[in-house]
Amino acid sequence: MAPAMEQLDAYLATSSYLGSSTGATLVDYKQCQEIKAAPDAKKLPHVARWHAHVSHLAAAYPKCDWRGEPVPAGKAPELGGGDKAQAPKEAAPKKEAAPKKEAAAKKEAAPKKEAKKEAAPKKEEAAPKEPTPEELAAEKAKKLKKVMKEGGKRGVEIEGAADMGGLQFFCTLVDEPQGDIDLCLKCMEAMNEKSDPTEEERKGGSGHIGKTIFSAGTEQLAVVAYVPAEKQGECSCEDWLKATLSIFQGEVVTVGKDVCAGFVKANGDKNIFPLKIREPMILEANNFLRKKGLFPEDNGDDSDEMVFGDDDFPSM
Repeated sequence: MAPAMEQLDAYLATSSYLGSSTGATLVDYKQCQEIKAAPDAKKLPHVARWHAHVSHLAAAYPKCDWRGEPVPAGKAPELGGGDKAQAPKEAAPKKEAAPKKEAAAKKEAAPKKEAKKEAAPKKEEAAPKEPTPEELAAEKAKKLKKVMKEGGKRGVEIEGAADMGGLQFFCTLVDEPQGDIDLCLKCMEAMNEKSDPTEEERKGGSGHIGKTIFSAGTEQLAVVAYVPAEKQGECSCEDWLKATLSIFQGEVVTVGKDVCAGFVKANGDKNIFPLKIREPMILEANNFLRKKGLFPEDNGDDSDEMVFGDDDFPSM
């Protein structure tokens, strides 16, 4: 086993990625591509975990991440011994210059006319400007507007799907909250807002339908469950959320009869990534409904089973 792979495994024992602490970068992609064969998981457990995950990301998101933003370049970290994760090739040693022939008589150096001017001291780089409270408030309001717009549109779509399929409980994904629980709660409010049929663009309208929504961020997957008052005898909102979070040891943060919220933290060492665990958690949420007879039974016909994800409700 090459020392470089040992150093890489040691580094990845405490880090999820090479080029950044928050997500995969082009540094990870390049280093992953240079490893031709899958690493031995017994000898290099951390490299094997990282290699499998980054290979998946490089194939699914080669240039832009799931939000459509360019994959960042990243910066290769220092490994043990001062080596970088992606060390450049050593330059060939320069040939020694041939000794100069001695001149018959050395000329005396002419005296310098002027002494070199002292270099002007470099100006210190200005620290990045902190956003003002007004700018922060404007950015927050802009983000909330996007969240509410997505929630309002999803609410109308859920109402229509329920009318067609007869389902009264749904599981779906939302993008704009990006793993923020407070924004997920706002998104749920927009879904449940009473719809005005006279509006040119209807919003909400799904307050009579139980649902669990999932939002993936860099650090966590946020999950919010909602059960309307008239359905609480059939389904406990708290029990539904706990069953959904249990497969990845998620944490419940707010509990109520109608709305409960929780999250699952990303953990690279345990191969837990928000984007990767969404689908199995949706399946677990639907299985909870099946056990209570609140989800259509599987009759061998795929058209009878309705599981809602990105393809059913595309992001705005």
